[in-house]
Amino acid sequence: MRKAKPKKRYVLPDPKFGDTMVTKFVNYLMKDGKKSTAYTIFYDAIQLVEEKTKENGVETWKKALANISPSVEVKSRRVGGATFQVPLEVRPERKVSLGIKWMIDYSRKRGEKTMMERLAGEIVAASKGEGAAIKKKDDTHRMAEANKAFSHFRF
Repeated sequence: MRKAKPKKRYVLPDPKFGDTMVTKFVNYLMKDGKKSTAYTIFYDAIQLVEEKTKENGVETWKKALANISPSVEVKSRRVGGATFQVPLEVRPERKVSLGIKWMIDYSRKRGEKTMMERLAGEIVAASKGEGAAIKKKDDTHRMAEANKAFSHFRF
């Protein structure tokens, strides 16, 4: 049996937009503890998104994040020697964190020169419903749909 659940940690809102979601995103984006560099990359990317789309950058980013966040996923469940991929609903906190992780991962894999440009490109693509992160979400949903027959193995 596990011990008591750890207390939920709350992040402070970011200095520019006053949004905790931005801080969470920057924390995932950060490498080697360089938070100010991560903030610079994020804010420059939002600026670039505003120039490209002529819309509010933060709203576009939130829309992109909502488009990327999955609603179902599959988890491996071992039943009598066989392993089944069981589709499960995704908790709201996990939805957000998966969306953030996928956006950052696929931004890093893009071909643009700087991380700012890569992130901006991925945000614009995701807000339009295209891009690698959206493909990942669709693949996850497709996998859950294909394994719907094993949903009675839920725990």
